[in-house]
Amino acid sequence: MNLTQLTPASPKPAGMSLPVTACDHAPPGELLTRMRDQLNSVLRGKPHVIERVLACLFARGHVLIEDLPGLGKTTLAKALAGVIGGRFNRLQCTPDLLPGDVTGFSVFNQKTREFEFLPGPVFTDILLVDEINRTTPRTQSALLEAMAEGQVTVDNAHHRLSESFFVIATQNPVEHQGTYPLPEAQLDRFAMKLRIGYPDKEHELSMLEAAVGHCCEQDSRPIEPVIRTDQLHHLQQHVAKVSVAKPVRQYLVDLAAATRTHPQIPLGLSPRGLLTWQRAAQAWAWLAGRDFVTPDDIQTVALPVLDVRLGTPESRSRELVEQVVRSVAIPSR
Repeated sequence: MNLTQLTPASPKPAGMSLPVTACDHAPPGELLTRMRDQLNSVLRGKPHVIERVLACLFARGHVLIEDLPGLGKTTLAKALAGVIGGRFNRLQCTPDLLPGDVTGFSVFNQKTREFEFLPGPVFTDILLVDEINRTTPRTQSALLEAMAEGQVTVDNAHHRLSESFFVIATQNPVEHQGTYPLPEAQLDRFAMKLRIGYPDKEHELSMLEAAVGHCCEQDSRPIEPVIRTDQLHHLQQHVAKVSVAKPVRQYLVDLAAATRTHPQIPLGLSPRGLLTWQRAAQAWAWLAGRDFVTPDDIQTVALPVLDVRLGTPESRSRELVEQVVRSVAIPSR
């Protein structure tokens, strides 16, 4: 990859990991390898999941993980915060959770005789929103502005979030009692929907072996920061500059149009979803070491990008996406 050097070190914000000095001048390819190695060491046997999460991170998107409990969603989110040297917050969604519990709220200071804003858990770098469909639509909507605009509005005052703000939301696909399905407007804020799935026998055996001698999960090997958040911003800028040729852009537009005319897709891809699809393809190309997008990149990220917007089971989404892709001619190179 023909990428420039990363930006110089910046002062360390309070409460964050120590500055990463050994890799300040490391090439992006080496940094990516280290990030992958760290994440694969905690979420064993799921490199395809990690690659898609990294694609969303570098594309400035958000991820919805729909899977059963205990498969490593929280572990992955914490590890991701660790490798970027960022802050991590976890928001456990329940029916009694209020919007102020997400965004923060103003309290009256008796000493200054003024209202002061107390920031909520969205003021972080990596936010895990666990079981997002267990809280009410009113509280779910508190995340809309944060995810779309990187800010929250409380008492008519705007508060900017971290430039690295990244949401990993989870929901359980089998327990529907007491849940509130996410509306289309909320789903459209996610770049991809992913599923982790069970590890294979080999990786479960290695997981058990690594756990011997540790009394709890928290005793596992700590994650070492690979990059800083300022370096992450620099890499995200490179991803945004990955070339998308006119025929490939036309291919994307034709695919979007195919979703809108498909008789079995009730709600076609929105313009925001189309932009997300292009950014995801740029990130996928960049992760593969290229500075240009190919039709293969578009097709590779098609299922996770469209799955979150179709509102159908994975098997049905896969079938519909395959039909859409087959219906549009691939541009000649």
